[in-house]
Amino acid sequence: MKIFKVFFVLIILGILGFVLFSFPPVQDRLVRNIFQQMTLEESLPSEDSLSAIVCGSRSPLPHPSRDGTCILVIAGDDLYVVDTGVGSANNLLQWRIPFNKIKAVLLTHLHSDHISDLPNFNLQTWINQNRSSKLTVWGPEGVETVVKGFNEAFSPDNFFRNAHHGDELAPLKVAGMKPNIINLNKPRIVQTEDLTVTAFKVKHDPVKPSLGYRFDYKGRSLVISGDTSPSQNLIDNSMGVDVLFHEAQANHILLPMKEIMIKAGSIGTAKILDDITTYHTTPEEAAEIANKANVGHLVFYHLTPAPRNSTMETIFVRGVNKIRREWTLSNDGTMITLPIGSKEIKIVNID
Repeated sequence: MKIFKVFFVLIILGILGFVLFSFPPVQDRLVRNIFQQMTLEESLPSEDSLSAIVCGSRSPLPHPSRDGTCILVIAGDDLYVVDTGVGSANNLLQWRIPFNKIKAVLLTHLHSDHISDLPNFNLQTWINQNRSSKLTVWGPEGVETVVKGFNEAFSPDNFFRNAHHGDELAPLKVAGMKPNIINLNKPRIVQTEDLTVTAFKVKHDPVKPSLGYRFDYKGRSLVISGDTSPSQNLIDNSMGVDVLFHEAQANHILLPMKEIMIKAGSIGTAKILDDITTYHTTPEEAAEIANKANVGHLVFYHLTPAPRNSTMETIFVRGVNKIRREWTLSNDGTMITLPIGSKEIKIVNID
């Protein structure tokens, strides 16, 4: 009898809720509450730290819930975006990242999966952000061509938005991006009292030059590999860092994929899967690199092919635990925080 009464009350409450929800004032109140929560919540660390958020963890191979390669680096109040794979800007929007704090975009190389979201980063740092100048884009030789092309392609969009929103919200004088070619003879591209950002060459032939980046902030440090096969120069530039973000490609998974493509008659796809094994790093190789560089923690990103479930994750990192224990297989939203004045490495996943 008591269970029947509870069930009856739940039914009445459900009906009442459904009826109330049909009234526009109730719907409007719900919408306001949702957007107020979205506006107030911010995903940046509250403490002074050097931190990084994986805003895109996959390679060009498709995935239903991961976006293209991107890492947001947070050094105190300053933000830097390393690579802009497809969908990565939208991830940062969902996580309420303040785009007005982004100082520059740093490109490791000019493959399409690392540059495709540049226009969205330009838009989100421009409209209603009080940007004082064009968005700075650092990269290897060729970055000037990429930026010029995007600027020309989106110049009508800039004009239309300015005509609609006016100079206060969309000033044409700072619309677009400004390229800066990295000179590896002068590899420090950012040098302040607290922060140093250093570019260095990695091996991604025939893509030349291809770059990695090292961030040093108030005694904490991290390196982002970019796309690379095993590289001694990456080891040298990663020595002793707290965290190494290293790309990872599971060739032992690509092999059966290639065989299936051959049987299906997709010879071109099979050749591509074979070709890419020559200029990436396996998870086991990345673990060995992290050991040689004596890094505190290794984070795998730019995953090829990005795992779709826990079973595939286990297969992806096969053999890694035999080499080292301090590692993380990233997802979109994996955040590493390195508090200043500490050796602590905090790892969470933001929504």
